[in-house]
Amino acid sequence: MDVPAGEPRRLAAVAVVLPEGVTPPGTRGRILHEALALYAESGFHGTSIRAIASRVGINSATLYSHYPSKAHVLAELVLIGHRELHARLTAALATHAAPAEQLTALVRAHVQLHTDFPLLAVVTDSELHALPAELSAPALELRDACRRMLLDVLRRGSEQSVFRMPDLVLAATAIGGMGMRVAHWFGPDQPYTREQVAGSYAHFALRIAGAEQP
Repeated sequence: MDVPAGEPRRLAAVAVVLPEGVTPPGTRGRILHEALALYAESGFHGTSIRAIASRVGINSATLYSHYPSKAHVLAELVLIGHRELHARLTAALATHAAPAEQLTALVRAHVQLHTDFPLLAVVTDSELHALPAELSAPALELRDACRRMLLDVLRRGSEQSVFRMPDLVLAATAIGGMGMRVAHWFGPDQPYTREQVAGSYAHFALRIAGAEQP
């Protein structure tokens, strides 16, 4: 069997895209875009205020007039990512009632967020730990709500004998983890569409949950 070989790529080579309507106008919005590219490429600790300001075309003092610190820039990006995820998962759940259909919808929505906004997803998933507690709290609250959505679906499916899994928490962790990794490799250089990836991952999730396969 021939297996397509994915070419390794730098995350920073992917276009910087944020959800529609969330970017502030003017300099504040440009700071978010350029910081996102730098955080994805070098991480929070590897990115300086001076580097962000240079990419925007302003000096550090001007940047500080918009954000008190680079942590505040990261906090806004991380919150944008979690708000988008929460909105997509909430909408996905509302379209179905049966546990298997809800799990499929949740996984598709989760994966497609990581294909649509790969840099935002990488920074949201990987750099949240760099924030102090007071700045990370709003995003952590949304992250917990998203995790509860998945756990609730798996629990109801288990209670209805639709799902059969040895450990519900580990199943949820595996399902969420595989979706998060999509942002690290998906791009226009890959031989799959976002729909193909989302559909396949939903199938994988059903298998992890122990659902009967059609």
